[in-house]
Amino acid sequence: MIHVFLLLVYVGVGSNRTLVSEDMYFRSIHDCNYFAEHLSKRYGYRTNPKQDLGVAYCVPKFVNPQEVTIY
Repeated sequence: MIHVFLLLVYVGVGSNRTLVSEDMYFRSIHDCNYFAEHLSKRYGYRTNPKQDLGVAYCVPKFVNPQEVTIY
């Protein structure tokens, strides 16, 4: 078991917020934050920007490296 950083990605706001990714594990907080920053950027035409809000967090997690892929 080792400590890694899990990237959580949500789309939407309030009660409409949906977890869309919880399976990306990183050895480095810097790598995790890099992807969190880029995944939370929004591009293109939006009729309701709040509905399309993307949020990404890196949280520490204790995992078995033989059971998950670690980047």
